[in-house]
Amino acid sequence: MASMAGTSPACALLRSSSPNWSSKPSSFRLSSNVRRRRSPVRAETNENQMVYKTLGDSDLLISEVTLGTMTFGEQNTEKESHEMLSYAFEHGVNILDTAEAYPIPMKKETQGSTDRYIGNWMKSKPRDKIILATKLCGYSERSSYIRDSGKMCRVDAENIKESVEKSLLRLNTDYIDVLQIHWPDRYVALFGEFSYDSAKWRPSVPFEDQLKAFQELIDAGKVRYIGVSNETSYGVMEFVHASKVMGLPKIVSIQNSYSLLVRCKFEVDLVEVCHPNNCNVGLLAYSPLAGGVLTGKYMNSNSQSLQTSRLNLFPGYMERYNRSLAQEATRKYVETAKSHNLTPVQLSLAFVRDRPFTASTIIGATSLDQLKEDISAFLTTPRPLPAELADEIEAVFKRYKDPAIL
Repeated sequence: MASMAGTSPACALLRSSSPNWSSKPSSFRLSSNVRRRRSPVRAETNENQMVYKTLGDSDLLISEVTLGTMTFGEQNTEKESHEMLSYAFEHGVNILDTAEAYPIPMKKETQGSTDRYIGNWMKSKPRDKIILATKLCGYSERSSYIRDSGKMCRVDAENIKESVEKSLLRLNTDYIDVLQIHWPDRYVALFGEFSYDSAKWRPSVPFEDQLKAFQELIDAGKVRYIGVSNETSYGVMEFVHASKVMGLPKIVSIQNSYSLLVRCKFEVDLVEVCHPNNCNVGLLAYSPLAGGVLTGKYMNSNSQSLQTSRLNLFPGYMERYNRSLAQEATRKYVETAKSHNLTPVQLSLAFVRDRPFTASTIIGATSLDQLKEDISAFLTTPRPLPAELADEIEAVFKRYKDPAIL
């Protein structure tokens, strides 16, 4: 991924050469064949400290921070959401992450509120300076309320088209920059599960059929690029193979969980698969603070701020991060941060920021103060983290590995 710091994204793109991870161009048919070609995207920034990287083999130059929005419409009002959107945009963040299923927790009464909040905010903003990334639901029997037919969600042509048309209306736009599959159509181990259960295998929509449906939307100018989320090495390679063999759009991004507490599933083999010299798929890392646990706030059970914290508001949600071993590992990381005069937020976000395979880190906040702290962590924490600190992080990791595994 090519990166430029201390300059605007547009200038960085003009000055950048081949991505640092790769020296060969992709021979696959890319989504950049959109009929309506647009200029490189950048955000207005006051500080010029944000770093921008090319997303996979797209022509999108994205900020190292992506604003996550899944709390908009549940934990955040529209006014609060707009304040955070504006602050992020004004401080160099040029990519937003949303989903048709948002806000979280998923429920019929609030579904689509996040998109509508973003769409209303975008009415007064220059569309070509904002990169919109959204996600369509994968296989889900419990989310049938999302589809007009009342049937389960699948990743087939009918579902994909309906999802995009509705998203465009809610987001008040005529195109989506990055359309991602929120989770696969086939069975995979999700959200804390670590091992694949072969007994749960089920028939799924063929990879090439999914790509053909995306191609139609790309040709119509409604989608620029495509990506995946909560995906495995097998899935990434099958998508890339199908695009290469059949001349279909290639995925440019993968949105998976990655943090100090969740490393193994990506580092074991997805790093190799996604390397620019291999499949060239950029990581959009979500939950870099492990649902807020890595801030250390849950270590103080008497803290008044915990009353409105996500893990307490929604019992059972992300409970894997509050298990005793995860708490123990978190305590070690918090101690490590303090010993180097860093906050737990600075340590956690800088760790993900500095990984060579991270294209952008998705940060979500439920208050403007939280957002300010998160963005500041990217801009003010030493880059890269000192070697001694990196060694201490690895020492904790070797002891605990991924303590949030269910």
